[in-house]
Amino acid sequence: MNLQERNEAILALLKRDARIPVQEIADRLMLQPQEVSQAIEEMERQGTILGYTTLLGNEEERQTRAIIEVQIQPERDSGFDAIAQRICKFEEVVSAYLVSGRYDLHLEVVGNSLQEVAHFVASKLSTQPGVKSCATLFLLKKYKEAGIEFQKEEGYERLQVSM
Repeated sequence: MNLQERNEAILALLKRDARIPVQEIADRLMLQPQEVSQAIEEMERQGTILGYTTLLGNEEERQTRAIIEVQIQPERDSGFDAIAQRICKFEEVVSAYLVSGRYDLHLEVVGNSLQEVAHFVASKLSTQPGVKSCATLFLLKKYKEAGIEFQKEEGYERLQVSM
């Protein structure tokens, strides 16, 4: 296994469980624990691994989450980047992506209530220079995030019908 394959295998395991012990990664990949630790530290230094996060289940998540699609007017010389960077500075924005399609930016926003998210859109986001329109989609229920299913499929048994 070359270095790139090793790093990709380590990253795949960390994506599924960031708390997986180094020893378990080493055992699964048939590597030495020290080699795994050094690889992780190097990927952190290089910026390949930027951080670790915790996923919360539906009942534990107390914040209101929304997907906001934003149509923007690109700026001369900087295109979409300058306005996207300004929007990313808002603490309500947890993710931002440049996307293809009708809208240009795809944002994930959090707030303590529907009203708080709506206020963010009305007073902060839509008033930014270059923002042409927004579409807000409130997240109602989480089924799967970061590859983890939140509700396992229940067994379905068809009732017998006799004549």
